[in-house]
Amino acid sequence: MDKAQDISLTLVRKIKASPEKVFAAWTDPEILKKWMAPSNDMEVTLAKTNLKVGGRYRIVMHEPDGKDHIVGGIYSEISPHSKLVFTWAWESAPDVETLVTIELRKISEGTELTLTHTKFGNEQARDMHNKGWLGCIGRLEKYINA
Repeated sequence: MDKAQDISLTLVRKIKASPEKVFAAWTDPEILKKWMAPSNDMEVTLAKTNLKVGGRYRIVMHEPDGKDHIVGGIYSEISPHSKLVFTWAWESAPDVETLVTIELRKISEGTELTLTHTKFGNEQARDMHNKGWLGCIGRLEKYINA
């Protein structure tokens, strides 16, 4: 088995909003701009989505020092309000492609969100993405609960 297949991360969060609202937060460019960066001092200056299987997305995260972090990929599975699967590649390293799966399950408190990010080349890349996703999901929760 390919070692990269083994290195992954999974985050599970309960979000006080409907699966429809959480799904929109992951797919609507205007909503993505409000939360899809790992820290509060970063700004999403561009978010584009073409929400169809085979469609592309692109997100530009801008740091206060002027540095941009640009990520993009292709949607491979879309089940409205329940599942979203897409590739994840930084423009600075386009040959390194990982896979993100977002699963949304309706619960009494709102939605259980499970984020699984797989196919990391090494533990360091996984750990850096884990830190980034923790920041992003924290911002998503603040946005939705605002």
